[in-house]
Amino acid sequence: MAQSAPAAGEDGVILVTAQKRTENLQDVPIAITALGGEKLRELQVKELQDAVKNIPSVTIQTTQPGFSQVYFRGVASGENANHSGPLPTVGTYLDEMPITTIQGALDIHAYDIARVEALAGPQGTLYGASSMAGTIKIVTNKPDYSGTYGAADMELNSVAHGDVGGVAQGFLNFRLSDRSALRVVGWYRHDGGYIDNIAGSRTYPVSGITQTNADLVEKNYNDVDTYGARMALGIELDDDWTITPTLMGQVQKVNGSFAQERSSAVSKKLQTVQYNPESSKDEWYQAALTIEGKIGNWDLVATGGILNRKDRTESDYSDYSYFYDALYGSGEFLYDNAGDLVSPNQYIKGRDKYRRQFGELRISSPQDSRLRLMAGLFAQRQVHEITQNYIIDGIADAITVPGTESDIWLTRQKRVDRDYAAFGELSFDITDQLTATGGLRVYKYKNSLVGFFGYSAGYSPRTGVAACFEEAKVAGSPCTNLDAKTSDTGSIYKANLTYKLTPDWLVYATWSRGFRPGGINRRGGQPPYAPDTLDNYEFGWKSQIGAFHFNYAMFREDWSNIQLSFLGENGLTLIRNAGQARIYGVEFDMGYRKGGLTLNASGSYNDAKITKDFCLIANATFDCSIPDGNTRLAQAGTHLPITARFKGNALARYEFPIGEWTGHIQGAVNYIGKRRSDLRNAENAIKGEFAAYTTADFSIGIKNDVWRFDIYANNMFDSNGVINSSVQCLETTCGDPLGQTGTGGVFYDYVIRPRVIGLKIGRDF
Repeated sequence: MAQSAPAAGEDGVILVTAQKRTENLQDVPIAITALGGEKLRELQVKELQDAVKNIPSVTIQTTQPGFSQVYFRGVASGENANHSGPLPTVGTYLDEMPITTIQGALDIHAYDIARVEALAGPQGTLYGASSMAGTIKIVTNKPDYSGTYGAADMELNSVAHGDVGGVAQGFLNFRLSDRSALRVVGWYRHDGGYIDNIAGSRTYPVSGITQTNADLVEKNYNDVDTYGARMALGIELDDDWTITPTLMGQVQKVNGSFAQERSSAVSKKLQTVQYNPESSKDEWYQAALTIEGKIGNWDLVATGGILNRKDRTESDYSDYSYFYDALYGSGEFLYDNAGDLVSPNQYIKGRDKYRRQFGELRISSPQDSRLRLMAGLFAQRQVHEITQNYIIDGIADAITVPGTESDIWLTRQKRVDRDYAAFGELSFDITDQLTATGGLRVYKYKNSLVGFFGYSAGYSPRTGVAACFEEAKVAGSPCTNLDAKTSDTGSIYKANLTYKLTPDWLVYATWSRGFRPGGINRRGGQPPYAPDTLDNYEFGWKSQIGAFHFNYAMFREDWSNIQLSFLGENGLTLIRNAGQARIYGVEFDMGYRKGGLTLNASGSYNDAKITKDFCLIANATFDCSIPDGNTRLAQAGTHLPITARFKGNALARYEFPIGEWTGHIQGAVNYIGKRRSDLRNAENAIKGEFAAYTTADFSIGIKNDVWRFDIYANNMFDSNGVINSSVQCLETTCGDPLGQTGTGGVFYDYVIRPRVIGLKIGRDF
């Protein structure tokens, strides 16, 4: 029972657990992309970003490893993953446990993974709050009772314009008895850097102080080290009951920035000018327990776990200081205890701690019955302790946030997100070919945010300490100027009709709803933001004709009460429910597999637009002339940002005998179209749109029953595709550090990894 089902057999059958039971992918009336363990290896997938490249319905935005946001079907409004921002629109699961955090999906190294499942569209009835637009499931290989065996894999690679990297990884499956087994997995990966921090200098206008980065100049300074392990124990207590405890942890150390700078201070791609150290260390571990058994002929699953995550970051924030000094003369308020002006140079040291507790109990009736029920209870609680030190060295005690060494600004808060639900799905076979399914989830959420943010009273007479209303509730803060809660109870639904034309061809129609909980705005005086919802109307078919398969889905999604997040005054994230959008789209996946030849092509088209004007000041009628002084930021019909209208990929692989070995040659092409960078027209014009790009990957190799050798080239033609962009000053008057104005500041474009050529050697034993 604990042994993982294979992701794909020789006949091409892919087994998934999208509906929380094991089924043939072709029999599941959901738009799913599943990448099995062998496919992940063939595509050189090492992390979530690599997997997403091969899933057309999914878009990923990232600033560096460990801080990625995932989007399905264009459901994106420009979220900036701020610690006080909205929850993600996509849920991420590791086996049975949700691992979605505010500031990005866990960057799990992909080794000894059974499969990655991408479930497009709302999955709210079975997966809950943060699966409004879709769900990503990472399913690990389970302990196998059949024998003791293992594997070791090594890789050496080189990144264009950069350094050398490599991977060492392996697993052991120990058969302890006929009814117990232990699986142990370990990995270490070094990714070579490819961004150069080049020499630069600038003079702050008010003080005349010149700043240089001579001590930080370095080639290929954005290297990454990732190491971790996983242990899973499978025990069959008897023929009906199994327990599977698992423990998994990972440490990821990141140096430098992953963005190329867009300013006149640099002359080439893959260059930047940073004036302060930039790095992060992300540590997490997950412990989970799953109990599976039978009560009579009903199946019961009880699962629970904890996730503890801690990250430390340091980042350059001197652009903000420079531009605000140039625009507003802010440098004249920065002085030391002697009254002399100091350099406005500013940097951030952050620390985040997450603690997630989760539990789910569900029961299912026999799957061979005409009437089938799955029902369950769900609860989770996530605590996020937030520390952000904005530091200007040497400032006077009077303008330093109390209790800190040299903070001009401090954020020290505690955020708690709670989610409780009862859910169920009922299926009835109207005929042998026609099945109706209804789903329901009744939920309650309760979210809170308490703590401190802002300046000292000596620097600002209105905000920060000056706005505190009680003693410190969060350790490490000088006092409390934010303490708010929000909660709501509601329900979401699903209805589906599935008709099997033949045993190998089904059609389905689905209406489903997803939701995202509301939360707290950290700026004083701003009300909490309410939930938003996504209604999905979908028609699709799945067909398997001999060696050929063709899956297709067309959909319309109505996104209501959109939680729009954007940077407001003083760079504080604001969230409000101020949007309506409609998304029309189609998705397809077709393939041919026979003998040694595999061909596959898939794609996604999304026409995602807001249907009401987006106003600076929200109102119920979306009339941007009400109240007086209101402004239209984006007109109805504006395309939502981040997601391209079209994304697609194609793959060809041929395997052939070479004596007692099997050889292969493989080529893959991935395309992503042009995207807006911001929903707001003015800001999108300043930042610019992200251009379309194409990548091509190739590999050749041989293997036998024990050994395997591969040579690969990813991004063969060295595309410089942009997947995200950031700026510390986005006002139209912000200028370039070398004196040019009207450019919107310095932009940082986060690009895909340049060409990587690697050699892989693996051995089974």
